Amino acid sequence: MAIKDSMLAQPEVPLHPSGVRVFPRSEYVNDQHRLQIASSQRLEREAGTCSIGGYQELEVLLDARAATLWCYMRPTRAQSITPSILYDFLDLHGGITSGSILKSHGFSETPQYYVQGSRVPDIYNLGGDLAFMLECIRVGNRDALLRYAHNCVQVVFNIFTGFSRDVVSIALVEGDALGGGFEAALCCNYIIAERKARFGLPEILFNCFPGMGAYSFLSRRIGPMMAEEIMQNGRIYSATEMHEMGVVNQIAEDGCGKEAVNDFIKCRKPTHSIRNAICKIRQCVNPIRLEELRSITELWVETTLKLSPLDLKTMQRFVSAQQRRMQIPNG
Repeated sequence: MAIKDSMLAQPEVPLHPSGVRVFPRSEYVNDQHRLQIASSQRLEREAGTCSIGGYQELEVLLDARAATLWCYMRPTRAQSITPSILYDFLDLHGGITSGSILKSHGFSETPQYYVQGSRVPDIYNLGGDLAFMLECIRVGNRDALLRYAHNCVQVVFNIFTGFSRDVVSIALVEGDALGGGFEAALCCNYIIAERKARFGLPEILFNCFPGMGAYSFLSRRIGPMMAEEIMQNGRIYSATEMHEMGVVNQIAEDGCGKEAVNDFIKCRKPTHSIRNAICKIRQCVNPIRLEELRSITELWVETTLKLSPLDLKTMQRFVSAQQRRMQIPNG
């Protein structure tokens, strides 16, 4: 897929009034490649829940009674971490941090929980925007690739640190979470996965590594040796295997993921205050800093730009496989 020059030559990333960096909305999404989400896949609106609109690739719902903000990835192209979904994430995160997104909908209290899921059946997220990366590599645009990487880690850092508002995050994984999609789940404080979910870091197959938080988050959960093993073997793991390792916090039966998340949130012990305190203790004992994440992305950019023609062909095959799975024409 061709990517417009304007995407590769974007200006310096601006700041949201809250201080969170915002990625400019991409213009390269082709209407003929938009993924249509069937209305049957949308959750019915429950009493006390309002929809927060204005997002191109996210569906955001606020459940005031449960003090929970539900954020569903709803792609317009492949189910990957595109520059345009980064814009939506960072805009939403800025609104949570500043409180503006809640005030504009008549809510004065910050939500206690942030749940991140997907509207695409059997897919949580398939990873980074490989088509965008390939184009950056082919034209040698290091700056665009680095801006993309920096904004990826800003997103995961916002979620991991509760948007500086003591928000506990939960990944609801109802399908495949691969590459950057796995990292998008790992940054959440808790992971609840349906039994059919699968996880993996396939970047090694095109001679690269996951650079947007995989090592930082995995090494804190299961230790550096196991983290490195998962990053280097290219295996796809079941939800059960991830649970046994300590990566996934809870397994739900297929089709019962949302119910499991609701039960988790409503549980009286531990309460939100205790969970939030534990998240802060994690940061005190074994902190993850934004500077650490950004430094790793810089190494990732340098590695990515040195991929061989054979590696790029393998990456292109991944792009084609993603598009076939989403039933999108390979253009």
